[in-house]
Amino acid sequence: MIVLRWVLSLIFIIQMYLAMAVIAVLFAPWALFSRRGALAACKTYCRWVIFTLRWLCGTRCEVRGTPPTGEVLVAAKHQSFLDIIMIFNAVPSGKFIMKRELMYAPFLGQYAMRLGCVPVDRGKRGNAVTKMKADVAKGAAHPGQLIIYPQGTRVAPGVEMPYKVGTGLLYTQLEQPCVPVATNVGLFWPRRGILRKPGLAVVEFLPEIPPGLPVKEFMRQLESVVETHSDKLQAEAGFHG
Repeated sequence: MIVLRWVLSLIFIIQMYLAMAVIAVLFAPWALFSRRGALAACKTYCRWVIFTLRWLCGTRCEVRGTPPTGEVLVAAKHQSFLDIIMIFNAVPSGKFIMKRELMYAPFLGQYAMRLGCVPVDRGKRGNAVTKMKADVAKGAAHPGQLIIYPQGTRVAPGVEMPYKVGTGLLYTQLEQPCVPVATNVGLFWPRRGILRKPGLAVVEFLPEIPPGLPVKEFMRQLESVVETHSDKLQAEAGFHG
């Protein structure tokens, strides 16, 4: 059984990247002239991944809570590529704070720029935060939900990693509500490796944190609510790390 799951997982991964190329090319004429075209292409791809993940690997995807529709900062737990897919598919006009090197990835980078995603450099924390804030301000012409991962990278279930203050600085600058998001997707789609496991992968949109809090208080609330609810989702799936 484990061999069959591994083979099906490999098939899923191969077709997932092939589908990315096919959808990107098919939607290119529309996406080239319209951000709506880029959004439509990315939504189509997300739905295809969610469908084939269930069909090939037995991984069901569920969104809980109320996805935001207005101008908000979305601060999410990040465990694998699956939470990116699910969160983006759930909100009407998402754009990401993302690693600059992803801008050069075939198809992904070009579509990310059309969506208004904000690339940042890793390693130079102070410069990265300053640049990120400037880029976000420039991107204000593209209304939507700005999605950021406060821990800065994928974090496996059960692993502790601090939350970075850049999220708090953006929250202060934007003067918008922040919607925290918890998840357990790393139990089924790991940050590394091929095997995709059957089960119920969940992203949960939590009650928004209103604007105007001091950065330290905002960061405390954000980390507490995201980690607490992520732990509950993981426990619900049988993980006790």
